[in-house]
Amino acid sequence: MDLPPLPPSLTEPDGSAVIRVLSYNVRSLRDDEEALVRVIRACAPDLVFIQEAPRFFRWRKHAARLASKTDLVVLSGGATAAGPLLLCSLRAFVERTEDVLLPLTPGEHRRGFATAVVRIGGVRLGVLSAHLSLRAAERYEQAGMLLERLAGMDVPYVVAAGDINERPEGPAFRRLAAELQDGWAVAPWGAEHTSEHTDPAQRIDAVFASRGVEVLACGVPVGLPGVSAADLRAATDHYPVLAALRLPLP
Repeated sequence: MDLPPLPPSLTEPDGSAVIRVLSYNVRSLRDDEEALVRVIRACAPDLVFIQEAPRFFRWRKHAARLASKTDLVVLSGGATAAGPLLLCSLRAFVERTEDVLLPLTPGEHRRGFATAVVRIGGVRLGVLSAHLSLRAAERYEQAGMLLERLAGMDVPYVVAAGDINERPEGPAFRRLAAELQDGWAVAPWGAEHTSEHTDPAQRIDAVFASRGVEVLACGVPVGLPGVSAADLRAATDHYPVLAALRLPLP
């Protein structure tokens, strides 16, 4: 079956905006970086929600290199958010950014959020990249912190995306989906599973959008022109989630 065309990014005459957002766990750029770059460029995103960005030696240089290779710019995050990173195209006018570190559980990895408020076309949008805990109880609490952070952004629309480390039937995922639209559940497109290295394959990465955002399509871009199966396998151990969203002028 042919992959249905993905709506292109555009700004409508009244200022409403159609945007492409991409969520991608890049495993600290330890795999085939050129394959990763080809995938991101083929998706032509306006916003990229990265997880597991480089966090240690010269991490800013690595983030800037990835942005440059994909014709994007660094928006916020990286080591200062414990791994989540935001990249954006020049369509995005940046109002403010904030990197958030979450409470540290002894013996566990530090977690955080990369956040920003941007304006695209005539619409203000809050964005948040997250990588939730491997521990179920902590993950559930972090899902609540994510929702609280979005609620405090004071914008018409929000989009959160990332590695949830949990399937849709899990309590943290369901907590997010109760307040936000789960892109794949609303408008499935492409492929579903984002982690093919497990048995069974599973969907643990997602794009969420607030009510009022029109989810036009969302899924793993298998079959998108320029995205090869070989590159998806070589780029990192997760598959990306690409979504086309329409932001009506409030």
